Amino acid sequence: EVQLVESGGGLVQPGGSLTLSCAASGFTFSNYAMSWVRQAPGKGLEWVSAINTGGVRSYYTDSVKGRFTISRDNAKNTLYLQMNSLKPEDTAVYYCAKPKVPYLVVRTTTRDEYDYWGQGTQVTVSS
Repeated sequence: EVQLVESGGGLVQPGGSLTLSCAASGFTFSNYAMSWVRQAPGKGLEWVSAINTGGVRSYYTDSVKGRFTISRDNAKNTLYLQMNSLKPEDTAVYYCAKPKVPYLVVRTTTRDEYDYWGQGTQVTVSS
């Protein structure tokens, strides 16, 4: 059974940092690029970042470039999102998502592109 379990969310002041983790199981993690997607209160899904299978290539939406860093540890089957210089507009539920197709980097929120999502972890940026 495929499982994606996020952790690391919480309340942080503007300018602060958090690191999210996504523990994956039930599939060959190293064969799949992975994505982070978020949903702010009252808004739709927003693709945040993606990383290729080897962890060499990473991709970011413009609003987080230079502040967020995606990484992965294939030996630990874990995906990470290091978030620095957090802003109130980063407040959202953050999900890790597994694409349906092996090796394909997905940079959209189109649900058909993914077959599994985590339960989400809440990130709140507020003073």
